[in-house]
Amino acid sequence: MMSSDTITLEYDGPVAILSNNRPDRHNAANNEMDARLWELLGELHHKEGLRCVVWRGNGKSFSSGRDTSELGVRTEDVTDLEFIERGHAGTQQFFSLPCPIVAALKGWVIGGSFERALLCDLRIAGESAKMRLPEVLHGVVPDSGGTARLFQMAGHGLVADLALTGRIMDAREALAHGVVSRVVPDEKLDETCLEIAHQIAKAPAFTVKMFRRTLGRMANPPVQRSIEEEAVTQSMVFASRDYAELKAARAEQREPKYRGR
Repeated sequence: MMSSDTITLEYDGPVAILSNNRPDRHNAANNEMDARLWELLGELHHKEGLRCVVWRGNGKSFSSGRDTSELGVRTEDVTDLEFIERGHAGTQQFFSLPCPIVAALKGWVIGGSFERALLCDLRIAGESAKMRLPEVLHGVVPDSGGTARLFQMAGHGLVADLALTGRIMDAREALAHGVVSRVVPDEKLDETCLEIAHQIAKAPAFTVKMFRRTLGRMANPPVQRSIEEEAVTQSMVFASRDYAELKAARAEQREPKYRGR
């Protein structure tokens, strides 16, 4: 049975507040947490009077990415492609949500959780925010649209640097590249994001909808095409000999011997 407390939902008037709620794990995302996110996003699609969403994290971090204790864990007998595309169906809700999403980023913002934050309308960073795309170091590829969105924001050089090295990008660098639009002290992060959300909520609803339609028509199709491609490439990676060799080498505590296939 799915727990309802891995992500919580509350309302402040016309603003919904989604809170990642595994603070003891720096809000690392597991299968249960993913399912809860998709469930809540589906609920928000049908919430009357909703004007903006704030997505934040309890504890010290927004999310430290995928819970490594659940890597490769499947509850159903499905192919890699089916498993990935099922997650992508949930991800598509970021594009169809009928109001803006403001992501409040602090502490660790890693991997797929970073990519999902990139699909939001606005990202506000606390001074502690540390962003990473470490997937390649784990033998897989970023597969939630982050590559395309970062490419749109900052170009080929930054996304290649982050993905191929897995290095950390702090809040100030993220601001310089336009990945976040503001940096505030951590203790002001929630307050600032809620103020922004209510400011958006006070604007004419139809006008906001039409602006997001215009922006989305420009920005979202390339990202959605990238997500479709990522499902295929990730499936190929999972089936590759190099990925199997990486896992075997780590289990045996030795250097891997890759064959490029």
